[in-house]
Amino acid sequence: MTDVRVQQDDFDLSRELAALRAGDGRVGAVVSFVGTVRDLNEGAQVSEMELEHYPGMTEKALADIVAQARERWPLYGVLVIHRVGPLKPLDQIVLVACSSAHRGEAFAACEFIMDYLKTDAPFWKKEQTPDGARWVDARASDDSAKQKWNKN
Repeated sequence: MTDVRVQQDDFDLSRELAALRAGDGRVGAVVSFVGTVRDLNEGAQVSEMELEHYPGMTEKALADIVAQARERWPLYGVLVIHRVGPLKPLDQIVLVACSSAHRGEAFAACEFIMDYLKTDAPFWKKEQTPDGARWVDARASDDSAKQKWNKN
């Protein structure tokens, strides 16, 4: 099972993880990551973050990232939910969850998907701060995290 969604609505973590493993007796591990909106970024208070995307292109990019993970690890299920639109501090932004027979594969695949999502998925973030709106630049640390997955 592969499920990739880009949506404005929030998600229920418990319900989504239950659905990912429902009825599959092969599953021995489910690993998930939830990203949330912080109230402070680069030294400035953040009152809101707005995420924009390019419909169609974004979903395709996420599906391609999941396909790469599936080529590397024996996964039973993969779920990626990424929210768009205006979000407040503490709101959930993204859920990545992977199920497999063993935890090692599920942990690695989940981290791989997040590392690639941060660098390769077409999302744009704008934060509202006391000094006004600002676009969030890509981080060198995200590029470095992605580099560890390069095959030699």
